[in-house]
Amino acid sequence: MESGHGGPQRSDARRNRERILEVALAELSRAEDVPLSLIAKKAGVGQGTFYRNFPNREALVLEVYRHEVRQLTDAAAELLGKLAPDEALRAWMDQLAHFAVAKIGLSDVMSRIVGSLDGPAQPGYAPVVEAIGTLLAASHEAGVIRPEVTVDDFILAIAGIWQLDVRGDWQAQSARLLDLVMDGLRTGAPGRA
Repeated sequence: MESGHGGPQRSDARRNRERILEVALAELSRAEDVPLSLIAKKAGVGQGTFYRNFPNREALVLEVYRHEVRQLTDAAAELLGKLAPDEALRAWMDQLAHFAVAKIGLSDVMSRIVGSLDGPAQPGYAPVVEAIGTLLAASHEAGVIRPEVTVDDFILAIAGIWQLDVRGDWQAQSARLLDLVMDGLRTGAPGRA
């Protein structure tokens, strides 16, 4: 990771930045107008450190979103390295649900910064689609999901996660929904008995 000046960041600077992003995600998901000073305080950094990393609210919100997209997309390869392709796909779907819930919390403030968050113009859309493609390709190759399933099919099938009630038991609700989707993806797979 590089600093704002183009050189590598020190490990303590990286940790500070990570803490700010974690706290900002939680706080901005609760209230879009949370004071930046509160985020800095909860992250355990001074105002100078905070503003050196994020000169304004817009910079912070965009970086929180980019950070979440990076974690989600990086997880696809990590999971494929540890699990069978269909298990990796299902585990990644859980991470996608967490991302969706975080995005729901950030959607109002993101809308003001980058406009509509729908569709391909959305920041981070292409890397997420690429991660889905990687997971589906590995699952197709292993014969553990239906061969005709496309990335577009998958996106439509999981669209319900964007409707989760974040104030309710969204984790149990998403687990049920994603298990149903996964069962449908596996039905008729050539490698399954």
